[in-house]
Amino acid sequence: MDLRIFTEPQQGAGYDTLLTVAKATEDLGFDAFFRSDHYLRMGTADGLPGPTDAWITLAGLARETKRIRLGTLMTAGTFRLPGVLAIQVAQVDQMSGGRVELGLGAGWFEEEHKAYGIPFPKEKFARLEEQLAIVTGLWATETGQTFDYHGTYYQLSDSPALPKPAQTKVPVLIGGHGATRTPRLAAQYADEFNIPFASVEDSERQFTRVRAAAEGAGRRADDLVYSNALVACVGKNDQDVARRAAAIGREVEELKANGLAGSPAEVVEKIGKYEATGSSRIYLQMLDLQDLDHLELISSQVLPQLTGA
Repeated sequence: MDLRIFTEPQQGAGYDTLLTVAKATEDLGFDAFFRSDHYLRMGTADGLPGPTDAWITLAGLARETKRIRLGTLMTAGTFRLPGVLAIQVAQVDQMSGGRVELGLGAGWFEEEHKAYGIPFPKEKFARLEEQLAIVTGLWATETGQTFDYHGTYYQLSDSPALPKPAQTKVPVLIGGHGATRTPRLAAQYADEFNIPFASVEDSERQFTRVRAAAEGAGRRADDLVYSNALVACVGKNDQDVARRAAAIGREVEELKANGLAGSPAEVVEKIGKYEATGSSRIYLQMLDLQDLDHLELISSQVLPQLTGA
């Protein structure tokens, strides 16, 4: 079971804070540092000092880390043209020495689009499908060849399809709860399928749909990695758990029901239930980015029980 750190910087975190967390992620033995792609805070958080751009952040981290994988859950398809996104991701992959992964979603948060003058199209999912075809098609085009695409929303002609990523294949993550179109899209384009903030039962149902879609598309179901994103709130004792829950404005019982909360032993047991569904990777949503002791506790008392270290 891989454990990855997943951050939500729109809730309030500048680059220096993210760099500190990313370095701790690397030093403490976690597999990867991922971040959301949002420009507006959600809920009651103040969002200060203001939003950071996902791919500019990852470019910086690519030069200041050495081992951890870097990526997004999920890059919003509404924010970037697919040709530009292919260039950005390829460049950051080069900057990192081949450690980047691209999570790409349709985009959903209309208020942030209004706040920053970003068009919010009606047909987001159909656009996402074309974006995936273009980004992966550009990367797959051999050097010296050109790439053309003529879709409903995007047209590319005689693209040199450059630059190329450092990796032969940048892993593509697709995720969500959709019962039909999402599994089909994952079967066609994804290296990993992620379901965010879902119960064990809902995860198992969605993984089953994706596995069936992959086999229907002529792929082996096990060719995909299956993963979950879940909020984390771990403490040495009940007081620690309650303190951490209060710091992020959540209730302990709600966190235990909907995330990974409690003692290290409780969290390991809950992760085991997700592992039984076929999940082999957990993205730990860390909402208090000042609490580095939280990362250390998970690293020292949860991670070894999952890796046998």
